[in-house]
Amino acid sequence: MNIEPGQIRSYRLKAHHLDKKLPLSCIGEAAGACGLQNSPPGAWETALYHRLEGCTVPFLRDALYKEKTLLQAWSFRGAPVVFPTAESAVFLSPLAAESGEEPWIYTRGVTGALDFLQMSFDDLLERTKEACRYLDGHKIKSKEALDQILADIIEPGLSEEKKALWRAPSMYGSPDRQTVGGAAVSFLLRPCSFSSLVVFGERTDGYPTFTSYGNWIGKNPDSDPAGARKLAEKFLHCYGPATPDAFMGWLGCSRRQALRLWSAAEEEIRPVSAGGKTCYMLASDLETLLSPEREEGRLLLLGAHDPYLDIRDRAVLLDNPDLQKKVWKTVANPGAVLKDGRVVGIWRATEQKKKMKLSMVFFESCEKTERDVLETLAKEYAEFRMAELKDCTMEFLPSAVS
Repeated sequence: MNIEPGQIRSYRLKAHHLDKKLPLSCIGEAAGACGLQNSPPGAWETALYHRLEGCTVPFLRDALYKEKTLLQAWSFRGAPVVFPTAESAVFLSPLAAESGEEPWIYTRGVTGALDFLQMSFDDLLERTKEACRYLDGHKIKSKEALDQILADIIEPGLSEEKKALWRAPSMYGSPDRQTVGGAAVSFLLRPCSFSSLVVFGERTDGYPTFTSYGNWIGKNPDSDPAGARKLAEKFLHCYGPATPDAFMGWLGCSRRQALRLWSAAEEEIRPVSAGGKTCYMLASDLETLLSPEREEGRLLLLGAHDPYLDIRDRAVLLDNPDLQKKVWKTVANPGAVLKDGRVVGIWRATEQKKKMKLSMVFFESCEKTERDVLETLAKEYAEFRMAELKDCTMEFLPSAVS
């Protein structure tokens, strides 16, 4: 029996809480399904807007910055991710690699700095972890300042020869503003995050702030021996049917580490056929996958990097490879217009002085009634962003009207 794309879409919409919105009291359930990537900044808010009934930006920011029931830290793929604070032992500590499980996608670029400094990865990582202890009593505004302050803490422990190299202009993007030491630290902050040594604090003056988990939350994170299993199960629940390679891509880790984490959930995993290959599901989700509840015609304006779009099997959502390139870009992804879980177009919004302009481009024909619904959704999204929708344009690719 082969699982069809329509079944997968219906199943995943439900798993991602996009079939119907949850009450505000379920914010932890919505955010904890598989975490919420927060790049570009604010992406996590848009994601929860689609999952929680009646949520507002102030409500969400209170949960993150005041109540601290949510936490932002570098997590899978080294991306900034918002997740329930109570699940830190799922979204952080299992990502710490064991010996021999390198490389990671988020530290791959550090090689140039290591070669220049003639230092080993493990040596520099331990020095960076030790420097992060500074954050137990301090908060630092801006990532650039964080990199350099920690680099300055590390420098006195280096030999005189290494100090000169450490202070040299960066070989990366901003040699006028960054040293080699600052660049090296920047790469290694991700694995430090997995040890709860650095997390995001409240955004101030347009900049993120950084401190340690203990300084931000007021206590050390709880441990969870089942954290690895729960992480693999979250992935399979939200992105199944899936493969270990897809799990590896989602995590941004080595194949060896991905297989170790995957094996933690192996007793709960069952094989299925999807797209002509063997994939895997949680046994507890098979019934839902095989007998999905479908709501025909449901339209959504998902934001860029919404968890539902964070997949490798993109043909499930959009089967045209050329159109896929318009949705999943190297940088600056647009939002996605969804119909019954399929990507049928893209959208972008700009805002100035609380006035929003939103434009949509459709990949296929769209009925007048559907366009009316989408315009209403655009107005509602502008209201969520505490802005007024001044302009909503809709265009069709030539193939959509031919």
